[in-house]
Amino acid sequence: MLTGILKSLRPKQWTKNGFIFAALIFDIKLFQTEPFAKTLYGFVLLCFLSGTVYIINDLVDVEKDRQHPTKRNRPIASGSVPIRVAIISAVVLSVACLSLSFWLDPTFGIVALSYWLLQIAYSLILKNIVIVDVLTVAGGFVLRVAAGVVLVQAERFSPWLYVFTVLLALFLVLGKRRQELALLKEQATNTRAILDEYNLPFLDEMMAIVTAGTVMTYSFYTFSAPNLPANHLMMLTIPFVLYGIFRYLYVIHVQGNGGAPDEVLLVDRPLQISIVLFTLTAVAILYFR
Repeated sequence: MLTGILKSLRPKQWTKNGFIFAALIFDIKLFQTEPFAKTLYGFVLLCFLSGTVYIINDLVDVEKDRQHPTKRNRPIASGSVPIRVAIISAVVLSVACLSLSFWLDPTFGIVALSYWLLQIAYSLILKNIVIVDVLTVAGGFVLRVAAGVVLVQAERFSPWLYVFTVLLALFLVLGKRRQELALLKEQATNTRAILDEYNLPFLDEMMAIVTAGTVMTYSFYTFSAPNLPANHLMMLTIPFVLYGIFRYLYVIHVQGNGGAPDEVLLVDRPLQISIVLFTLTAVAILYFR
């Protein structure tokens, strides 16, 4: 049963919480012991806190998950984790994580609580409101970034990166919605009711808008944000952002994958390489200028 609970926390999706490290890197504090340690602790807390939200979401959607071709195998939907045990686990973990968050840093605790409340509101209500559902998911990514900003007491973190985060998150979640709709077709609304409000042309148009916005926003950051190298070397990281976006579009439209961006990240080697090269290039430019 313990294995089932751990599986319900969805460790594979914890990669999303990596956004908390954005402030540590871009505020040039990656090699400072205290900011790094606090960010790492914050990452662990967000992982378990987001895991409690996944448990709550699985409890809310248990009947729909049982009709899904893959979600039916989740521990709660399959019955390997009793509903009562899942409820107790969610409550205990939520209280523990939020308490530790306030202990780590009061402001971080507020951000963590805001993230938890937003995700609960999404699971219960907001995921059933067209357009608001994807904006809410994007808001969760922004709060992850904000959590990192608070922990490192960022001084150089540009507002452009917040906008970039919103657009990148929208790009990923719209791609996920599109793949679910394309894969499940007429059965899509049985597993996610909000898909009845979307269609492929509408999703493709929205993805085109946020794709262009994502590239433009990051490009503006590289040459207009304060505290960057005066020689605009950060513009050298733009090709990696472009490749990453194009690669994900390729995975969606050509390979027919992309239903879960976090899973694509874990298995798609070219995408992994582009992220590593982007990170190494950004660190080299920011820290060794």
